[in-house]
Amino acid sequence: MFYKKKKKEGSKIPKVKKAPDYKAKLDREFSLFIRLRDAMPNGFFRCISCGQIKPFEQADCGHFHSRTHMSTRFDEDNCHAECRFCNRFKSDHLEGYRENLIIKIGKQRFDLLKWKSSTFKKFTDFEYKELIKYYKALSNKLRKEKGI
Repeated sequence: MFYKKKKKEGSKIPKVKKAPDYKAKLDREFSLFIRLRDAMPNGFFRCISCGQIKPFEQADCGHFHSRTHMSTRFDEDNCHAECRFCNRFKSDHLEGYRENLIIKIGKQRFDLLKWKSSTFKKFTDFEYKELIKYYKALSNKLRKEKGI
């Protein structure tokens, strides 16, 4: 038999509100924007690494420079639609990614991206909130334009 433990009067434990995870929210909005940006109007996309055309539902937001580099984590030149297989399981996916990225953005922007990945960036809550609003609005616009 289980008994409820009696609480002592006046021993209320205050509830601590967890701070909103703005980085995770921005990750979701930014990822959706990148996948919509790179999608064709017919609901398909071309993987930046392997070049295969696949349905939008199989797209990931692939990062050339790792997401650990905050300075390029939300950089539109660093992120492109990539098939789930290449992004999650293919160890040499960055070889194809690199070649196609240079073709897509050019050598000068590619070199700038490399430099940018070695710099330090810390986002404030205000920056996160504003970027979330910005990418949410862009995603809504692209959804309507592409019918996805």
